[in-house]
Amino acid sequence: MKRVVIIGSGNVATSLAHGLAGRCEVAQIYSRRLSHARALADAVGCGNATDDLRWLVADADAYIIAVSDDAIADVVAATADNGGLWIHTSGSKPLDLFAGRRAHYGVMWPMQSFSRSLVVPLEEVHFFIEASDAAALAALRQLGQAVSHHVMEADSGQRRQLHIASVFSCNFANHLWTLASEVLEEAGLPFDALMPLLRTTVGKLDRLTPMQSQTGPAMRHDSEVIDSHLAMLEGEKHDIYRMMSESIMKRYPLDDDAQ
Repeated sequence: MKRVVIIGSGNVATSLAHGLAGRCEVAQIYSRRLSHARALADAVGCGNATDDLRWLVADADAYIIAVSDDAIADVVAATADNGGLWIHTSGSKPLDLFAGRRAHYGVMWPMQSFSRSLVVPLEEVHFFIEASDAAALAALRQLGQAVSHHVMEADSGQRRQLHIASVFSCNFANHLWTLASEVLEEAGLPFDALMPLLRTTVGKLDRLTPMQSQTGPAMRHDSEVIDSHLAMLEGEKHDIYRMMSESIMKRYPLDDDAQ
């Protein structure tokens, strides 16, 4: 993989471009907004930015489509097969988006939370790959291993399950932190007060399963504490607290020795 074109300039594309720069030639950056394509291209030392899919360079080894899930099919339809390896980076979209439109294609999904404003080092990110044929799979593995120590195969069904798990563990958890920050803000307290607790909670997962590390009033079936918290909450916070507490209690038998 000597020459790579990155189609996209958003969250995933930004970290991929930075990760690949220096390990191969980032030959071109595409974005619907030329200013965004130029900004990312400049940041990774690429001299070719475009906002027109008709002007993609024709001789790249790989074309990485790192756009929103709903836009992947449109990019595939708007571009032609030129013999390169075409790759999308979605966790939820299937491999067969390329079927009948490309000879060699694959998926390389980095299971990580990305933000355009924060470049994520890719060495410890897990990349899940799937490809149309053995040669494409070998090329995908080589490309993934250029930036990460963790590259493994997962078919489209497995990737969807991984994506659901990542939504629960990352996106939903982050939303709960947002609600927690609002609760603290109402009390005039900083979110930083929670950081030691959050670090310890995540750190325990190196030694314990999530089931083993669960604590709190719902796990103890402490109805008095739960009811007092619910009385302090309104609207969606009340409903989410109640639903989460009920879900936790269903998974743990009542145990008088629980701490």
